[in-house]
Amino acid sequence: MPLPLYLLALAVFAMGTSEFMLAGLVPDLASDLDVSVGTAGTLTSAFAIGLVVGAPLVAALARDWPRRLSLLGFILAFAAAHVVGAVTTSFPVLFATRVVAALANAGFLAVALTAAAALVPPDQKGRALAVLLSGTTMATIAGVPGGSALGAVLGWRATFWAVAALCLPAALGVLKGIPAGRVREEVTGGPTLRAELAQLSRPRLVLVLVLGALVNSATFASFTFLAPVVTGTAGLGELWIPVALVLFGAGSFVGVTVAGRWSDRRPTLVLAVGGPLLLIGWPVLAVLADEPVALLSLVFVQGALSFALGSTLITRVLYEAAGAPTMAGSYATAALNVGATVGPLVAATTLGTAAGNVGPLWASGLLVAVALLIAFPSRKAIATG
Repeated sequence: MPLPLYLLALAVFAMGTSEFMLAGLVPDLASDLDVSVGTAGTLTSAFAIGLVVGAPLVAALARDWPRRLSLLGFILAFAAAHVVGAVTTSFPVLFATRVVAALANAGFLAVALTAAAALVPPDQKGRALAVLLSGTTMATIAGVPGGSALGAVLGWRATFWAVAALCLPAALGVLKGIPAGRVREEVTGGPTLRAELAQLSRPRLVLVLVLGALVNSATFASFTFLAPVVTGTAGLGELWIPVALVLFGAGSFVGVTVAGRWSDRRPTLVLAVGGPLLLIGWPVLAVLADEPVALLSLVFVQGALSFALGSTLITRVLYEAAGAPTMAGSYATAALNVGATVGPLVAATTLGTAAGNVGPLWASGLLVAVALLIAFPSRKAIATG
């Protein structure tokens, strides 16, 4: 894989760390800015919604910009938002910086996904996507726990400064390693924006977008509420929470890496094997959550299966949206973040039921079941483009 892919992955690592890091910083942030914990928690929603709305919007605006300039601009805007966030004493200003950061993140991902596919031969899109998404998985392994630890020692503002600093080598890498061509490969001969948007009427594209959103919903339904399962159901101390998060992240890295070698040539195999295993794994995890060894082992396995399926489906989005070369990445980004937004909302409704802390695990199983019920009749369509 070409070096520029790894430079893009570094930027994705910084952005992934920012997206997930607030989970461990909300109490400190709320106290410092004199707002309630619930109010501070809206920062996470602002970021997710900004990603969903911003991905297609910013991609449409940037389709005629030089690719290198677009990526560099998005990284610098993302870094600047974190610098302002690190120094502000106003919650509304901080909220605004999260929206700006989300828009920059959405634009970067939308362009980076299509740029990554363009850097490799047509039959290696899955492997290129695996390298790019490894930035997100490494964020869950190292970035989020590291950010939480840094915030605990130096305060939440230090974490914002650290994310901004991470953007600098990524920006330099983009400047030196990404071709200067335009986002639209042929400005005069490429498809119009209307033609690219019309691709969304293709049933097979809509199918893989829905499946990708459902699988990611299941992933984030449980990932978001993993902490109370670790400390409550399993009875482990708070120090085991980052351990569980790291295990989930390590599993996701393995899943993306393995699936990246199969998602181009054998997507049906990944879905046929991984789908049922993922479906079985969530209820098994719910039943065995009070056993620490089983819990930690299954967290790793479910992370691997979740990201193997998710990355394979997003690869299929790039294949199915080949007629939308500048917008395909934004469609994939929006689908992923619709899942990241909806999943925790669905899971939250289960916490007040008899299922208690493991309710989100059961919700994840239900979401995967829905995905498989939709996918099974159309399994051949998913595998062919």
